[in-house]
Amino acid sequence: MNSLRIFKAEPIHRQIFQNDQIGLVDSFFLKRQKREPGFNRRMFDEDFANIFSVMNHRSRNRFMVESNDEKLAQTLLINAETRYASNSIDESIGELTEQIALSLVWHGKAYYYLHGNPEIEGVRLASLDSRGIFRLLGNHFQWVPRCLEQDWDLDAKKHSREIRLLDSAKLVRFDLPSSIKQALNTQNRILAILDKHKFAETQFLPKAKLENPNPTSNFDFRIWNDIQERVLCRATRSTGWSGRNYDSVKRSDFYTCHRLIRFRRNQLLLRDSILKQISIQLSRIGRPYNAEFSVAVSVTTQLPTVEELNELEIRLEREDAGFDEILDFCFQR
Repeated sequence: MNSLRIFKAEPIHRQIFQNDQIGLVDSFFLKRQKREPGFNRRMFDEDFANIFSVMNHRSRNRFMVESNDEKLAQTLLINAETRYASNSIDESIGELTEQIALSLVWHGKAYYYLHGNPEIEGVRLASLDSRGIFRLLGNHFQWVPRCLEQDWDLDAKKHSREIRLLDSAKLVRFDLPSSIKQALNTQNRILAILDKHKFAETQFLPKAKLENPNPTSNFDFRIWNDIQERVLCRATRSTGWSGRNYDSVKRSDFYTCHRLIRFRRNQLLLRDSILKQISIQLSRIGRPYNAEFSVAVSVTTQLPTVEELNELEIRLEREDAGFDEILDFCFQR
């Protein structure tokens, strides 16, 4: 721990370092970078975090913002850092929600930090690497190993090992709902095994030899694929994910509809949780500039709700809703 510095400062947002650069001391505070997710895990993360359909992404008035200080609320929301530039509050909330969702699905948490002062200058609510962030005695710290920082439009900077005391009033944290977190933990363990052995059937193929250049194989690939599909279906039962397989002749329309509803419901539960957390966290970080400040972000009738899905599921069980209606609701709304 030579030359370890401890000081109050803004966080480093983009740290560039490899797992082999994380020393023994660093590993107590800094998780090693996860390996690139496998095929099924990567597909699920993309599908689940894609909370809004293409149609809804292009629509307007998806969100309602209620605040006792509209100017401050708009300043915080419109200046939230997102992957794509947003031209309106509606776009900013949509992009922010999906960005937070992706981080939650992969890391289980997401951090943002407020830079600037809305009363004096422009502000930026920027995403923050969750690795290395820890809380001690009511204070938040960022553990920074020896690394490079890639800043916006600037050359990379070298940093020695240091601990940065962060301003908790400007730090924002989002968490994955416990019910979804538990379901994902169980599912991801099985998906990791499936991805690891996805192409293991090649090991059962006999090798060609000089005396037998075209060996025959009794390995039944249909049974192997059937087992893989069954395991995937069971692993994703809680989340309702289909693995992007909607045309299997082994699945009834009734089965597919229930899985679609369950998957969409989990997405909406995550969406609503994120919007609630956005409301709470923005209200908190805005109070240094307005002691009575509060903001509430919610969906409008342009977007589906959990209550509508529950009603649709009841109608499906009564055989009052058909396959086409379920598809239209889950993919078009």
